Amino acid sequence: MSEQTGKSENKHEVAASNDETLAAKPAPSKADILNAQWHRVRSRLRAELGEATFNSWFKLLEVSGAQKGRVTLQVPTRFVRSWIEAHYLTRIRDHWQAEDKTVRRIDIELQPEWTPSDKKPAVREQKAVAARKSPMAPPSQTTSPPAPARVPQATFEQGSRDELGAPLDARFTFDNFIVGKSNELAHAAARRLAEGKGVVFNPLFLYGGVGLGKTHLMHAIAWEIRRQDPSRTVLYLSAEKFMYQFIRALRFKDTMAFKQQFREVDVLMIDDIQFIAGKDSTQEEFFHTFNALIDHNRQVIISADRSPTDLEGIEERIRSRLGWGLVADIHPTDYELRLGILQSKAEALSTRADAIATPQPVLEFLAQRIVSNVRELEGALNRVVAYASFVGRPISLEMAQDVLRDLLRASERRVTIDEIQRRVAEYFNVKMGDMLSARRARSVARPRQIAMYLSKQLTTRSLPEIGRKFGGRDHTTVIHAVRKIEQLREEDAALDEDVDLLRRMLEN
Repeated sequence: MSEQTGKSENKHEVAASNDETLAAKPAPSKADILNAQWHRVRSRLRAELGEATFNSWFKLLEVSGAQKGRVTLQVPTRFVRSWIEAHYLTRIRDHWQAEDKTVRRIDIELQPEWTPSDKKPAVREQKAVAARKSPMAPPSQTTSPPAPARVPQATFEQGSRDELGAPLDARFTFDNFIVGKSNELAHAAARRLAEGKGVVFNPLFLYGGVGLGKTHLMHAIAWEIRRQDPSRTVLYLSAEKFMYQFIRALRFKDTMAFKQQFREVDVLMIDDIQFIAGKDSTQEEFFHTFNALIDHNRQVIISADRSPTDLEGIEERIRSRLGWGLVADIHPTDYELRLGILQSKAEALSTRADAIATPQPVLEFLAQRIVSNVRELEGALNRVVAYASFVGRPISLEMAQDVLRDLLRASERRVTIDEIQRRVAEYFNVKMGDMLSARRARSVARPRQIAMYLSKQLTTRSLPEIGRKFGGRDHTTVIHAVRKIEQLREEDAALDEDVDLLRRMLEN
């Protein structure tokens, strides 16, 4: 009985001891709670953006404090601060609000006198203490200089983890991509691929002129894939950076790490593939990377300024593979699409605190006069809005004409291939369909050649682009037409007069 009583008393003592331990454990401080929230926010950012992007922009980001719904983070450089504020601030705030609904604002500030960790005073002091505690060397060895420390050789893998891909632009999403007849196929294909659970067509090849939205669509695909399934590895980079990474791997004699990193991704996106033209070693590596990804049912998305068949300087075996899946052309914008883009841009600008309203006639004027590409169009609107903001004047048609004098003069000299075809067809009384058809009758072939000649003289389009506009003809056909008209202008005075008159009509 006494033995059982003793055991019972021991149990009560242990329970009391545990209660005292729990009571003695302090409640987590505000700093602990803040650091725990930041740890979870960082984990979400890493999963959403990928390891490379996270290490590039968030690795050195530290939480400084929080007060009255405002969380302060610190970064080491102004460049990193500007980039995060421009591209990731809203995303950080949204993730933090999932942790604490009272958080309304995220502030980014510079770290005071930031230095790398191995150069901080505390680290230097620790090294000095360790050196003082180490045993003294024998006198016979103190006079000779110490042997130089062996520096580990750098490898491709060490540097490329953070630098493999390029950061995505937060502005380039499907929500702010304006769809029109010129880009509806490319947009629909990009949407379906980004939202689909399996590979629909592989590869997806987007091509078109400068500033028509290829890069926008590629970024939008990447953002949507990451939103749908953050576990998928999406790698976006330019062809130039692909070549740089390959050369770097050759330099460090570590091509196996290069191959492994590129072939383990779920989605590989390479922009402006035409830049590897003539680079035989890079093309060889791209060829094998492409085949490995396709064989393992990984998605490949490529963009270029021309179709696969027109990529000069690219090996035939690569061009044929680029055309395996879906090839989507992005045509130059029409008036309705340009106006829609300007209206969307003006609406976005109107949300700023210092916003100045842009009248509809000004938007219509810009859409009518600036027809080259979307980048130039948006740049023109930005110039007008910035000028109005700086001088404190309302935006008017006269002011826009004055601010954009140089741009409007340049655009006046630009003529489109469509306009050339229409004018030439009207002048020689032939149908537009005949101009683009395969008919070789002289009554049709000669006006077609003149139109090709004028397209070469009056536009900045490349020979392959001109050929595509004339029923998908090869660039050699355009070269033949240009030379033929040049020859006939010297031999036939009437034809020379016709060509000269058409040129004046198009330029005025």
